Amino acid sequence: MTKRVRGDKRSGRTSDRQAAAKRRPAGEYIEGRRAATEALRAGFPVKRALVAEGEGKDAALAQLVAYLHAAGVPVITRPRAELDALSAHGAHQGIALEVGAFPYAELADIVARAGEGPALVVVLDHVTDAGNFGAIVRSAEVVGAAGVVIASKRAAEVNVGAYKTSAGAVMHLPIARVPNIARALEDLKAAGFWTVGASEHAEGTCWETPLTGRIALVMGSEGEGLSRLVLEACDDLVRLPQRGMTESLNVAQATTALVYEWLRVNEAALPAAPEPQVGGGAAAGAEV
Repeated sequence: MTKRVRGDKRSGRTSDRQAAAKRRPAGEYIEGRRAATEALRAGFPVKRALVAEGEGKDAALAQLVAYLHAAGVPVITRPRAELDALSAHGAHQGIALEVGAFPYAELADIVARAGEGPALVVVLDHVTDAGNFGAIVRSAEVVGAAGVVIASKRAAEVNVGAYKTSAGAVMHLPIARVPNIARALEDLKAAGFWTVGASEHAEGTCWETPLTGRIALVMGSEGEGLSRLVLEACDDLVRLPQRGMTESLNVAQATTALVYEWLRVNEAALPAAPEPQVGGGAAAGAEV
């Protein structure tokens, strides 16, 4: 009898998963209030909005729904379980926007956006974790990078998780997918960029090898770091200073530190930054 009960429980769990899969809407979704707000601000094409039932008394969500109506976006009320099923992190905050395929940029678009003078392009050598990818895009956008370059295969891409973890930054920064990272670095060199790979085995730190001017900052994957061909395509390698016992930062943390170092050493030569948009985040401009 015990075995039969166990089998029934497993069967029940399988049925629950199958039912959830049937409830999951098809398509690509942006989830969460901050990401939805950024989508509207950026003019990102939105097919429809799904709002969880029972959220009518939430003033902040009601205001966002009013913005959606004003933008001509159809708003449909759905059971919260349906939003839970499509959520990447279980933190949709009562709203999800259905969107079309993400409009990736060309590498030439990023080069054109960089203009003349100091500029930053972040190149990811097969970073696979969506959370890391989204956090990197967020940091790159905040410091004013010209764009992010990713591999077209075996790499994280712009999906529901990236929309959420980047806090909408993917809608404000060109992201190019390329078939060959090493070849993309050669193209960036031809556009006047100095290609600098981040490696814990580099001889010099970012303080000893300043990230001055037009920099293509190359970050390796979570497990393998920079591949051999990408290493060979880098003009220089750099590492972060370290005094503690932990082996290293993860790729998202390391990227954030390095892009801010680029901003620090180039800030005087950069054009004035636009006024930050007020609202939605914490007092210091951060959002958990």
